Amino acid sequence: MKRFLLLLAALVVLGCAVAGDAAPARPNILWLTCEDIGPQLGAYGDAFATTPNLDRLAARGMICTRAWSCGPVCAPARTTIISGLHAPSLGAEHMRSLVPMPEGFRMYPQYLRAAGYYCTNNDKEDYNLEKPGRVWDESSRRAHWKNRPQGQPFFAVFNYTVTHESQIRKRPHTPVHDPAKIRVPAYHPDTPEVRQDWAQYYDKITEMDAQAGKSLRELAEAGLAEDTIVFFYGDHGPGMPRCKRFPYNSGLQVPLIVYVPEKWRSLAPADYRPGGKSDRLVSFIDLAPTVLSLASVKPPDTMQGVAFMGRYAAPAPAFNFGFRGRMDERYDLVRSATDGRYVYLRNYLPQLPHGQHVAYMFETPTTQVWKRLFDEGKLPPAQAYFWQRKAPEELYDLRTDLDEVKNLVASDAAQPALKRLRRALRAHLLATRDLGFLPEAERERRRGSDAPYTFGHDDRRYPLERILEAAEVASAGGAKSASQLRAWLNDPEPGVRYWAVLGHRIRGGAAVKAARADLLRLLQDESPSVRIAAAEALGYFGDSADVEAALQVLVGLARLDAKREFVAVEALNAMDALGAKVRPVLPLVKQLPTNQPGIPARMQEYVPRLIRDILERD
Repeated sequence: MKRFLLLLAALVVLGCAVAGDAAPARPNILWLTCEDIGPQLGAYGDAFATTPNLDRLAARGMICTRAWSCGPVCAPARTTIISGLHAPSLGAEHMRSLVPMPEGFRMYPQYLRAAGYYCTNNDKEDYNLEKPGRVWDESSRRAHWKNRPQGQPFFAVFNYTVTHESQIRKRPHTPVHDPAKIRVPAYHPDTPEVRQDWAQYYDKITEMDAQAGKSLRELAEAGLAEDTIVFFYGDHGPGMPRCKRFPYNSGLQVPLIVYVPEKWRSLAPADYRPGGKSDRLVSFIDLAPTVLSLASVKPPDTMQGVAFMGRYAAPAPAFNFGFRGRMDERYDLVRSATDGRYVYLRNYLPQLPHGQHVAYMFETPTTQVWKRLFDEGKLPPAQAYFWQRKAPEELYDLRTDLDEVKNLVASDAAQPALKRLRRALRAHLLATRDLGFLPEAERERRRGSDAPYTFGHDDRRYPLERILEAAEVASAGGAKSASQLRAWLNDPEPGVRYWAVLGHRIRGGAAVKAARADLLRLLQDESPSVRIAAAEALGYFGDSADVEAALQVLVGLARLDAKREFVAVEALNAMDALGAKVRPVLPLVKQLPTNQPGIPARMQEYVPRLIRDILERD
């Protein structure tokens, strides 16, 4: 009997220990996501929208009024979400790039799976990153939380594509929302084409709302609604030009609705009220740490955002940040920041218009009619700016200028906001080691087999502060920095030399002619990106001999090689910028290869598009 009692006591102690070590109960988490929409929902006060299902979700949950996507286009935005790192920090900000993550880094579903979650994605991935091993339990059109083992908590994503840019321009289409009642934003011309695109955009949001409603009913019918925290969000702003691809508020603000059932209310944000609103700054960099926090998983220190709910919720950031890099075949470098009221843009390539010829964007009727009216000289300044040379800096007050068309950089009253956001953005670029300040081809040349992040976080190999200073001086324009730019043409760092060349290109013909001897020398630089920049400057502003030398360099570098596809893309962009001056080498352009084995499938269209654009200009 004594032995039995001792055994029973041991079993009780063991049982208590097992119970004490058991994983805590965890909520299911459902993400409903869609493509290419801003906060054009009834719940956000848009009376023109027809979104009954999402409005009901918001009435039970909470909307975030200041949510930003970090990137204004799908793949870079999803890269930020899946990694928990800013895409420029990973060297993954360029559209359809595919770079490795640093060794030992994981995507957030891998942390959830390790914590016991069944993770499904239905079905779009579209990351600019190579996956570090198995990420999802299932990622396909068949993926569903219903497929999990009984009793296992789930994390599930359902993505609706009916609102994608390609769908708002699909014809024929009979509008449901009346185009005559559309509010045309101040940056768009008021034409029938623009009104129809915007009306069709609202129609597609209504279709998406029905799909979201179906997913929510499915959850309720399974008896899981009160066990599941639900998020709804869009992946970036509307699929209209000057929204999608552009890091204004118009391209980055997204709807974000969060529903937390009573059972899990302890995990809700501090300001959570059913039917309420949160003005906290939230962005996609915060989604990965937040979902880990909801699962009682401490976000790794490598993640660059903060959780806004759950066990590891943190104070709100003071700023959200955005970016624009290469959009398909066209390079750009824009960074933006907001404090919730003001939006600040820093344009590091101001010689380029916002409205570069991205072939996919030009399939939209709004883009076509907008550009035609600009070419005909029929646009007011607020609408013409999109097609003109950019200002180095832009600042907008969302309280008085929702469409962001009144640049306040020169306003005395706005100087405190300008200085505050300028400082915040610079600190952010340095803290995250933004890799965008090296041309894509130069970064790939120098990183070797290392992940771009690893290369970028080694200051000996990527002296960011020096390169950023050169980029700031170069892009600001003005004559005061001429001597500094001339000195930088001889700097040992290729990134500094690249920006010194661009500084002369940005300042125009007199600056290029004054530095002609140095620029001719740089046509032989070790860095193809420096050679291309020098060739463009000389080709644009030089004499006939300079143009001839520049074209020979560019044609040679435009010859596609599977290991140097970014060099070809950079060279072809420079040739296209020279316009009619490329005519002497058009026969050679026609003979350039348009594809090579080994180039990722998602990038294979870029060189053919650029060659076509160059040839069609003739």
